[in-house]
Amino acid sequence: MPAMVVFRKILALSAAAMILAACGSISREPFTNADLRSVQAPTGLEGLRFNGNDAAAGLAFVDRFRAQSSQRFLHGVKALAISGGGANGAYGAGIIVGWTQSASRPDFDVVTGVSTGALTAPFAFLGSKWDDELRAAYTDGEAANLTSGRLGALFLPSLFRVQPLKHLVEKHVDAELLRAVAAEHRKGRRLLVATTNLDTEETVIWDMGEIAISAERPGNEAASVELFSTVLVASASIPGVFPPAVIPVQGAGRAVSEMHVDGGVTVPFFFIPESMNLWRAPDRMRPGELYVVVNGKVGPTFGFTKGKTMAILGRSYNAMSRSQTKANLLVAQGFADRNNATLRYTAIPDNAEASSLDFSTENMRDLFQRGFEAGRSGQAFKPLEAPPPATPGPAPDPR
Repeated sequence: MPAMVVFRKILALSAAAMILAACGSISREPFTNADLRSVQAPTGLEGLRFNGNDAAAGLAFVDRFRAQSSQRFLHGVKALAISGGGANGAYGAGIIVGWTQSASRPDFDVVTGVSTGALTAPFAFLGSKWDDELRAAYTDGEAANLTSGRLGALFLPSLFRVQPLKHLVEKHVDAELLRAVAAEHRKGRRLLVATTNLDTEETVIWDMGEIAISAERPGNEAASVELFSTVLVASASIPGVFPPAVIPVQGAGRAVSEMHVDGGVTVPFFFIPESMNLWRAPDRMRPGELYVVVNGKVGPTFGFTKGKTMAILGRSYNAMSRSQTKANLLVAQGFADRNNATLRYTAIPDNAEASSLDFSTENMRDLFQRGFEAGRSGQAFKPLEAPPPATPGPAPDPR
């Protein structure tokens, strides 16, 4: 289905949802910013996350990481960041699986995911033995249910119910997966996922390995599996399309419920917290090879824009999303340059047909295959192109 047709369909449904907006809501007990001052983690689970703009918390995470992982970093930290992109995540999944076939897929020290990239990240983190699971998650037809069935707008503040998304995640996230993540975490590797806290308008970075470790505490396995799944669902919950995830936390003397949505609302992908974008890493934490999987297009594409609401909104959304991604790539390149690291990225070709909201099985299999072929070729990743040098102007008149 052409991308613009899919987007128009979603926008048309959005218009209907707005008419019914007063009906759909999530019941929450109000709280103030003061109630959140002592909030560290979901009740009973500590040290699992931090805010992306909290410089002290970011440095504390890095210090713990360095203490546990210093022997891995003799040649610099290897990191993979996987972006958001909805249904376009099938492309990134194909890249990962095809990369295995090229025999050049690195063993990453850090893997991060946002939105659909959060769903891919655990499998990319665990390595090629989990490729079949990753392939199935994007091509077995389960994802087609995400935007099918009755609308949720009558009862929830979204177009669609969250149950199909939860079912997709829970189908693949179980105690076995958490045990595998915990084992890699103990080797000094890190799996990180970003969500957006709507109450604070901040990026929240979750250490998924710590959640996996927490499952080993007596009587805590089920709660940890549930939290792991909830974070992935929250990160992939496109605002307005799927309802937010409500996560209970312990505030200053009272329990409160945070509202989390798609991590892509605040950041399309990440290597480090935003508070550390200008950071110069010490030698024992020096970035080495940085890779970005962009589940979308980066360059502009021509498309005649009709003077109608749906067409204007659709083209505006595409332009905004690509601009945000390009800006983040430049920020990542600056971080790499400051630390003498290399940065390479892959993205859906600008001339390809793709839509982040087309979850049809045919579309996702086509995107997966496109990514698979690119990954298998060994040529999928490329550096950012430097702008051509400026043409010297005329010499100033000395008079």
